[in-house]
Amino acid sequence: MNLVSEQLWQRVMDVFSRAAVPNVTLIELAVVFAVATALSIPRATWKYFGLLATATHELGHAFAAVISGQRLGGIKLRLDHSGTTTSYSRGRLAAVWSGFWGYPVPALTGAALVTSGFGGWGPAALATGTLILVASLLFMRNLAGVLITGAAISGGLLLVLTVPSGFTGHVAISLGVALLVAAVRDLGKLTNVHLRRRDRLASSDAYILYRATSVPSGVWIALFLAVVAGCWVVAWQPISSILAAGA
Repeated sequence: MNLVSEQLWQRVMDVFSRAAVPNVTLIELAVVFAVATALSIPRATWKYFGLLATATHELGHAFAAVISGQRLGGIKLRLDHSGTTTSYSRGRLAAVWSGFWGYPVPALTGAALVTSGFGGWGPAALATGTLILVASLLFMRNLAGVLITGAAISGGLLLVLTVPSGFTGHVAISLGVALLVAAVRDLGKLTNVHLRRRDRLASSDAYILYRATSVPSGVWIALFLAVVAGCWVVAWQPISSILAAGA
């Protein structure tokens, strides 16, 4: 039993230590982008992968609420890709702050995973993300949210505890690119709501922010886009070096 405990502890220590920098080839990079596109664009795959993007979106609201001093009431995730994060604040600025950090956070998470993966910190990034998901279970207020989060935790634990650290970096890069693509898809969906599906405006973060501040929804969408674009620029730095080396 002691041997098993020692091996598990050593594995945990290895996870949070810097691993070998993954050697990503042009062919692998092409496969990564193809898989990311396949997860986020077709409806059949987005039905499932989009749930992770929604969970990340709502965790963005939740984290922003906590760091701005709000009381987090709970998080609900639904199988139709909608979600609700309830927080309580006495100030309008704090509420606006937490309301903003939904759409940008999948891209921020994606950029963090990509840069961590290329830097040899992929296992640590995935382990940290898994721990955040575990903590979020305390605030889940519906069965779908528990199931979605539990599935993500199971996948994270499987990767962190069983997959060699050298390979986990490749996984972190792949997942990061997929979340970056997902962030763009979600922004496209949001824009479509404001242009063509205005009957759904009540659920739009941009519209809710407009109601709270009188700043037009288009400005908020532009700000979402600016943050997502910035995340792509950050993630593209290590990717561009591979493209340049292969040219």
